Amino acid sequence: MRQTRVWAKGLGLCGAVVEGVELEAWSNTVVVAVRVGWQDRDRCGLCRRRSPGFDLGRGRRRWRTLDLGSSVTVLEADSPRVNCPEHGVVVAWVPWARHRSRFTRTFEEQAAWLTAHSAQSTVATLLRVTWRSIVGIVSRVVAAAESARDPFAHLERIGIDEISWKKGQRYITVVVDHDSGRLVWAAKGRDEATLHKFFDALGEQRCRRLRRVSRDGGSWIVNVVTQRCPRAIQCTDPYHVVSWATDALDEVRRAVWNQARRAGEVDLAHELKGARWALWHNPENLTDRQQATLDSLARLNRPLYRAYLLKEALRLVFHMGRRRALRELDRWLQWARRSHLKPFVKLARTITAYRASIEAALRYRLSNALVESTNQKIRLIIRRSFGFHSAEAIIVLAKLNLGGLCPPLPDRS
Repeated sequence: MRQTRVWAKGLGLCGAVVEGVELEAWSNTVVVAVRVGWQDRDRCGLCRRRSPGFDLGRGRRRWRTLDLGSSVTVLEADSPRVNCPEHGVVVAWVPWARHRSRFTRTFEEQAAWLTAHSAQSTVATLLRVTWRSIVGIVSRVVAAAESARDPFAHLERIGIDEISWKKGQRYITVVVDHDSGRLVWAAKGRDEATLHKFFDALGEQRCRRLRRVSRDGGSWIVNVVTQRCPRAIQCTDPYHVVSWATDALDEVRRAVWNQARRAGEVDLAHELKGARWALWHNPENLTDRQQATLDSLARLNRPLYRAYLLKEALRLVFHMGRRRALRELDRWLQWARRSHLKPFVKLARTITAYRASIEAALRYRLSNALVESTNQKIRLIIRRSFGFHSAEAIIVLAKLNLGGLCPPLPDRS
């Protein structure tokens, strides 16, 4: 085999001819001179359509590729421009790199794979590039992967939620496919305008194909889904319903604590303040000390213990079979309405307003658990990189990790 073919095979070059290899001693850089094969010359860098030549561009150009041992390796080739009938004057297409990239495809795929499995700064140090270059590489890899497939194909059951990525009420809206388990869409913001962008990208025809939508009780989700997908059945996440009861329980606890403090009952106020975790935890997870605290509350403060029992009864509703759960939900609503506890009377009205979507969640056993899991993984991405300056960088990395867009390592299936 000829030496130039060995170099082409080793560097993963397809559709290119190696003209020569030299070492720049002053920079310890291996420079591989290449040219585009005759069948791929004079093609538009965007659409790959054969086009008439325009000029020689800026002359010879270099692309960073995978290192050879400890030496930085670059490809060097001419970069003429062509006059495409559709895109105008653009740099001619090359088979080893993406348009407007200073790195080869193999380099970008390895960088993207490493970024999906480690911190961004670690990858930048290993590959001897800046972290901004890593963001650009991952953005190009994700864009290329998205253009090669339809992320909205076969969407029937989705989950919608938001995640806070930075202090100051800064959120990202995420949409997850319940059937594939993948993140299909994400955007900066948490309002109706942001969610409308998803349904605009989805299209009217595919909106009609949606059968189930899981969500929390946010009105901005309810209003948009009702408007854009009137046929879809909305399912209120059971976890959020139980969290409403937990908030109502904590509101009762604070009211009782303030009442005891004003009445000068210091010991009772101190015990109520320390009972927060005992009231929040599930009975099967209580420690002996927390169980003793609950037993004491059952004797000393009936209203607060009644609020605890209401919270636990609502939680158990979502662990029952569908028919029994619907019956028990009716009983719970009657109990909450006549409990004389204002937070739970208000909660009963809220659950009644969301009754149809809560029953749908019980009937179809659909929750936002998958979406919450996705949010937790996004938080791990943020924590792994010690935060981000922009939501766009988080979204790109989330799609790379959770959207099924991570490429394999070069020359590996």
